[in-house]
Amino acid sequence: MTTIQPRESFALTHASVIIGDAAGTTLPDTTIVVSSDGRIEQISPSTQTTIPESYRVLDATGKTVMPGLINAHVHLFSDGRPLNPKLATPRGQRITAAIMHSPIGKPYLTARVTANARTLLASGVTTIRTLGDVGYEAVALRDRIADGRMIGPRILASGPLLAIPDGHGAPLIALTGETPDDMARNTRVNLEHGVNAIKIAATGGVTDAQRLGEAGSPQMSVDHMRAICDVAHEAGVIVAAHAQSPEGVRRALLAGVDTIEHGSALDPTTVELFRHNPHALRGWSALIPTLSAGLPMTLLDRETTGITDIQLANARTVVAGMLAGVDDAHDEELRVGVGTDTAMTFVTQYNTWRELDLLVKRAGFTAAEAIHAATQGNAEILNINDVTGSVEVGKTADLLVLEGDPLLDLRVLKTPTLIIADGRPLWHPTVKRFDDMDALLDRAYRE
Repeated sequence: MTTIQPRESFALTHASVIIGDAAGTTLPDTTIVVSSDGRIEQISPSTQTTIPESYRVLDATGKTVMPGLINAHVHLFSDGRPLNPKLATPRGQRITAAIMHSPIGKPYLTARVTANARTLLASGVTTIRTLGDVGYEAVALRDRIADGRMIGPRILASGPLLAIPDGHGAPLIALTGETPDDMARNTRVNLEHGVNAIKIAATGGVTDAQRLGEAGSPQMSVDHMRAICDVAHEAGVIVAAHAQSPEGVRRALLAGVDTIEHGSALDPTTVELFRHNPHALRGWSALIPTLSAGLPMTLLDRETTGITDIQLANARTVVAGMLAGVDDAHDEELRVGVGTDTAMTFVTQYNTWRELDLLVKRAGFTAAEAIHAATQGNAEILNINDVTGSVEVGKTADLLVLEGDPLLDLRVLKTPTLIIADGRPLWHPTVKRFDDMDALLDRAYRE
């Protein structure tokens, strides 16, 4: 991760500023003044702004400034190259977990997690929520960034997700249990290790499915998940649930989860639970559809993705449900956020912008609505909207400087000119891209 530099006061002048609301409100010829504590202290027309002499001036004439992206569903253990199906079996996961927790594996894991967080930041993502870690490596990274020892994205770290024995994510990235008491205990274990996010495997998943129909099959009861939510909510921590079927989504919402990851087609009961959820931390729940994680497996041939026949069959069912769910949620004006499920097959750490593009192409969002979902909307969903997510006085300066207008072309988000994270500029951001994979995705999403 880039060595951190002391903050300095600066001003971005003569920019076109997208504030992050769903209407796409844009302020022309505007100056943003950032203080040495990393907060936005002034937003005003450039012709009416007085900049203190000690402040560094950055001329943004002809450029667009917007809030940094927030990716609400990431994993940091891999880079998005196709995962080996043999490693997704329970036996494969046990072997991999043993290696990752070994004296040799731990430094390797730390290095990989750090590199992937750096890639996310360099691609314009200034806040991430991890949802399934091998251990507590993301917690440690979060603390190094927060302590000012390095520059990186703001991190909400989940630690291992919570699952049943041999359930989704287990044992590689999960703590497992059989009873509601086990689930409550494992939640406390994670909280004691300092996590500020919790994830539940409410249903089976595509990646580690070993039989047809396993993806989306419920793996926890309402009581199991309620035990998790009660403990997490008492600590003020929101809970995410991997849920890929109508029944899995229904159970998770009844238990009080705050975000549904992936999702499925909605019915009037689940729509109402999203709007008014008495057991959720804030009385409502949101959907994070992760289209980036499902569509490649169904649009690209199996020889390219490397997935099994069973994974493909499960993916087709799950993706159909995800597309229906986000379409329903958009029509019903539910809260929808942006997460990509980075590290999964064909989900790189640097392509968050593609999820916004997919919301427009596949779910009827406007570009402004997609940008809002990835900024101000995600900040509200993750309960950090008092800190970040929009260009407002008093918020932390998490900003992107772009050469064009993403409201007209979301591909502009692919290559930010300048990234400002917590008031610290990241100059000349670059990422290592997988050109072969990007070309395949470009073609698949264009067709």
